[in-house]
Amino acid sequence: MEFPENLLYTAEHEWVDWTPGTQDPLTCGITEYAADALGDIVFVQLPEVGAKVVSNEVCGELESTKSVSDLFSPVSGEVLEVNTAVVDDPAIINSDPYGAGWLFKVRVDSAEGLLTAARYAELTKD
Repeated sequence: MEFPENLLYTAEHEWVDWTPGTQDPLTCGITEYAADALGDIVFVQLPEVGAKVVSNEVCGELESTKSVSDLFSPVSGEVLEVNTAVVDDPAIINSDPYGAGWLFKVRVDSAEGLLTAARYAELTKD
């Protein structure tokens, strides 16, 4: 399973591209681990542009052939953009969770409890 070193992660299986020198907006999505656990994603509800999201609180929903799961925001801030491509074709998340399958971009106010790739990998060991 892949956990890119340049991303930070949450215990709820989201990622944020927050590398040194990164400027707003920061890109957020779900991890490969989460995408695999969900199975084939068939529906995505994302926060609206302009919405305020709060770190570790529900901001959307992902529905798969297996279940419905809450989407948690990895950081607090204002949503600046959503990925309409994944709304139109949710399978993109399964095939490319760290690339074309990103979910939303946010102007960050604060972040808490983010994990490095190594710490997240430990968390997800089966």
